[in-house]
Amino acid sequence: MRAMRLHGQSRSLVLDEVPVPEPMPGEVLIRVLACGVCRTDLHIVDGELPAHRLPLVPGHEIVGVVTQATEGTGDLAIGDRVGVPWLGGTCGHCRYCLAGEENLCDTPQFTGYDRDGGYAEYCVARAANCVRLPPEGDAAHLAPLLCAGLIGFRSYRRTGRPRTLGLIGFGAAAHIIAQVARDDGVAVHAFTRPGDTRTQALARRLGAHWAGGSDERPPEPLDAVIIFASAGQLVPLGLTLVRKGGRVICAGIHMSDIPAFPYAHLWGEREIASIANLTRADAADFLARVAAHPIVTEVTTYPLEEANAALAALRSGDLVGAAVLVP
Repeated sequence: MRAMRLHGQSRSLVLDEVPVPEPMPGEVLIRVLACGVCRTDLHIVDGELPAHRLPLVPGHEIVGVVTQATEGTGDLAIGDRVGVPWLGGTCGHCRYCLAGEENLCDTPQFTGYDRDGGYAEYCVARAANCVRLPPEGDAAHLAPLLCAGLIGFRSYRRTGRPRTLGLIGFGAAAHIIAQVARDDGVAVHAFTRPGDTRTQALARRLGAHWAGGSDERPPEPLDAVIIFASAGQLVPLGLTLVRKGGRVICAGIHMSDIPAFPYAHLWGEREIASIANLTRADAADFLARVAAHPIVTEVTTYPLEEANAALAALRSGDLVGAAVLVP
């Protein structure tokens, strides 16, 4: 099969011909229909997250079809359409797994980081960590839901029940969660790079109450802010945007250092929290929500061999919405 593989960090991916992987007991072999390109992939490729294995096939927003099932894969069968998210495996016996907090597992496996991911024609995944998907719907438009949507949904739920919500970094995750919040009657305030009128227009089209640059002030104090961008200097900014008792949620797996800021920005029972990974329950809840209230995903598709171009577009901020590889 063809696979785009990372042989060394801070280097381009290489299109390799490699054997189709063999599933072990409890795993399924999946023919990849589409794989979203996530900022976490970029952090791994650029060396901002340490390499766990090399060479590596990145990608953890996978939509595919089961082509081989082994013993212990439950009711998954050949021909089923499934999604493979970031959380690729957990131990099941640490204090966090036993408490229903598998996203904090002490020895997790992550798709496209510890396990080869979806920048390929086939991948292997643990059946227990696959998400069953409906047979209908375009695979490329479903792919961003598997991480951008899931992490965004977990972040959104951590905000409580806001009346006004700020989304800083209006990319793949924010453009999905803006629609969820809009349907809940929340006034969404979208923050983009200064001068990015194209993305601001997308935010308004998706129902944002207000859209502007990160150098602008919204028309009202916010109950909560979710920061999807990986720039640590946005955390103090977020604190100045929320009212007393408001929350700033950091949604990324990686963020640059947070600079010092006056205690007065935090005072007033404001909170800062991070989001770590996701659970299978998150996936079930989010996909049920999407089934009841359909989400429109804005995607730009690339053939598999152009994965480096997709990563470059994400790195430069040229993307509107999400990038998706289609083998």
